[in-house]
Amino acid sequence: MKNGFIKVGAVSPMLSIADIDTNCQRCIEAAIDASNKGVKVLVFPELSLSGYTCADLFNQQLVIDASERVLERYIEETRELDLISFVGVAVGHFGKLYNCAAVVFRGRLLGLVAKTYIPNYSEFYEARHFSPAPKKNITINFANYRVTLGNKLLFRNISEPKLLLGCEICEDLWVNIPPSCMHAEMGANVIVNLSASNEVIGKDEYRRSLVSMHSSRTTSAYIYATSGEGESGTDMVFAAHNLIAECGKLVAEALPFAEDTLAIADIDVQKILSERRKKNTFSQEYDTDYEIIDFELEVVETELASAPDMLPFVPSDERVRMQRCQMILDIQSRGLAGRMERAHTKKLVLGLSGGLDSTLALLVATKATDLLGLPRTATVAVTMPCFGTTKRTRTNADELARLLGVEFRVVDIKKSVTQHLLDIGHDKNKTDVTYENAQARERTQVLMDIANQVGGLVVGTGDLSELVLGWATYNGDHMSMYAVNSSIPKTLVRHIVKTYADVIKAENEELASVLYDVLETPVSPELLPPKDGEIAQCTEDLVGPYDLHDYFIYYTLRHGFSPDKIYRLAKQSFAGKYDTQTILKWLRVFVKRFFTQQFKRSCLPDGPKVGSISVSPRSDLRMPSDASYEQWMRSLDGIED
Repeated sequence: MKNGFIKVGAVSPMLSIADIDTNCQRCIEAAIDASNKGVKVLVFPELSLSGYTCADLFNQQLVIDASERVLERYIEETRELDLISFVGVAVGHFGKLYNCAAVVFRGRLLGLVAKTYIPNYSEFYEARHFSPAPKKNITINFANYRVTLGNKLLFRNISEPKLLLGCEICEDLWVNIPPSCMHAEMGANVIVNLSASNEVIGKDEYRRSLVSMHSSRTTSAYIYATSGEGESGTDMVFAAHNLIAECGKLVAEALPFAEDTLAIADIDVQKILSERRKKNTFSQEYDTDYEIIDFELEVVETELASAPDMLPFVPSDERVRMQRCQMILDIQSRGLAGRMERAHTKKLVLGLSGGLDSTLALLVATKATDLLGLPRTATVAVTMPCFGTTKRTRTNADELARLLGVEFRVVDIKKSVTQHLLDIGHDKNKTDVTYENAQARERTQVLMDIANQVGGLVVGTGDLSELVLGWATYNGDHMSMYAVNSSIPKTLVRHIVKTYADVIKAENEELASVLYDVLETPVSPELLPPKDGEIAQCTEDLVGPYDLHDYFIYYTLRHGFSPDKIYRLAKQSFAGKYDTQTILKWLRVFVKRFFTQQFKRSCLPDGPKVGSISVSPRSDLRMPSDASYEQWMRSLDGIED
């Protein structure tokens, strides 16, 4: 449970209808196997000790008595396992039979969660045998335990109190207001479901959607185990389609009819709670009838089965990635077109350096003017060569403007910057921050003045990565009238431009070729004189690799993770690409720059939000400019680099 991670599983052992001793043995073996694989929360199917399809055999006292007897055996033989398990069992009490989940942990029966909704339609006739959960929890004697039975039970791990488990059974999920909705309101962040969902055409896809969407609605992890091989095939077939979802995303699945029915996932309770904190509309109405039962898992570092993607902003699936990139371009261009209409302007002005960010901004601008039915010449692209401009970027700027059909202006700013440095008494051979920023501010002044000249808007080109790191000249490239890239990280900018090039290649190979060359050009502000005609100033050498920084940005702003947790994840994600010393070095740089550069983000211009993260001071990031970063740095103390 360190850092909020816990390994969970859903399994469907092969069973034999009404052979309760055999079924118990198979559940014990499955629990031992899951525990050996690191699973701490394990869910079995509905009525897993007897089988769901016993039908009128549930009227036999032998079945009811045997279910209680073998549960005692299961409790005893899993005593040494550091695992909490949910086992399906029929429970008889005062002339009623309840369909229950027995919650077992280290030789204890913690509780019996009863099914709330009893289906009695189509192929399901449970009301013939079972009663719904009592309106209020009751206390009964079962399997040699004095235990609570009901549907208002939650289970809390006291060694990591953030883990709070709720349980429902099969049909409970399929109704309009599942009991898990109230479990979540009461604080449950992991919901389990013991199910016996039969297989018919199309039901597997519906089941995936249902589990995923419900985990999103309840902002929880949802573990779903359903019946499989061995259930009666008289009228139904069961496929052991086991699913685990987290906050709307399916994270593990045992496919229908798979030989191995154990689905395992590493879920992150801290991430779930972070999501809930952000949603102030997430209801928390407390029901005093609920009972919370404590248990204590060992505090161990969960060995993660897989590493998070190195590029969390970029979908790994090519089809999804292309669709997303095209959608982002649509959002950017429509946002810009809307701003033009409301500002009553028909002109755009942007600085075109021949680099990646300004290239994307130009693509957005041309699409916006197309949407408004304006000629491409409504966009004025301005290149402003100075001390650091190279032939490669200058040529690419020229070619992009020509091939996209925009108005193109060249304003050489060497003389004006030189004069300015002379005016303020700065040696032009001293290539320090004053030397660099004088160029950036002169470029912004030129763009603003041209915008006044043509009655247009200055389009900002800076991206999310630069804004988080403060890699922008205050009141220089930091400023514009509408910043179209402001919520797009550098790694995603690259993929949007590449997608555009891939799509356009068939009809305009020349334009695609220029875009591909832009993609291969090192990221640079080009503020220092070239060396042998080549770019002398590589941004990633100065501020760090953007793939690392975008990773840090995602987990800091999207999920609120601490630096030590991010470091733990990054070590696994970037294994083989960056050593731990490199990761730790740039993580410290990231933390420091993120805090100290907030003053630049506090006065950002407008720009469209395109994803889950934005640093707009008006919407997503309201952060004091003078906050200390020491607490964040201290979380990295003691980590060996």
